[in-house]
Amino acid sequence: MITTELVFVRHGEAQCNVDGVVGGPVTCTGLTGHGQAQVTLAAARLAAEHCIMPFTALYAGPRIRLRQTGEVLGQALGLPVRTDTGLDGPVHGAADGKPWAEVKTAAGGGPHTHPDQPWAEGSDTWNGYLQRAGAFLRDLIARHQGDRLLFAAHGETVIAAHTLLLGLGPGTDAGFAVSHASISQWQHHRNRLGQDRWLLNCHNDTAHLARPATGPTP
Repeated sequence: MITTELVFVRHGEAQCNVDGVVGGPVTCTGLTGHGQAQVTLAAARLAAEHCIMPFTALYAGPRIRLRQTGEVLGQALGLPVRTDTGLDGPVHGAADGKPWAEVKTAAGGGPHTHPDQPWAEGSDTWNGYLQRAGAFLRDLIARHQGDRLLFAAHGETVIAAHTLLLGLGPGTDAGFAVSHASISQWQHHRNRLGQDRWLLNCHNDTAHLARPATGPTP
């Protein structure tokens, strides 16, 4: 039996992604037109599911690209968007707005490369971010037992959820690809013996992006 369900939609393509710059709260200017179209396709897919298995709540992080993603999802599903700072991405500090190539060169690699070191002045460490985001998700799940939750999320939030629910320790060299407007889904199962476990039902699913949009792009 499925009890709680978590569905994560990574935001669509954002202008900071196209420009190759670190999209912190200062720099993020939102989705591109293509990103809006990507999210519209994801929303149409999830709206069809929502008619059969309704979502209980829709959450989004505070950055513009996430709020815009949440708005598209909310309009399609008829759900209000709950914005929560706990779903924000990593703190980038002085790297906000700088080209990623420059930041990675100065730090000797991306955030995952040296997971216990900041990648810029005032930034998180990668492991520090995962611990903070994981703690927030753990508390949110506890408050929503038995619910079906939808998230407009950063790729890093999806990775934090996987790290938490798979019980991965710090410092692993492995990772997860998370594409724009992809869908990842976790389901909490309870069997006839009362035993519980989380199952990753799908990860980085982009099948909906192969279909043409069914309506105008916002």
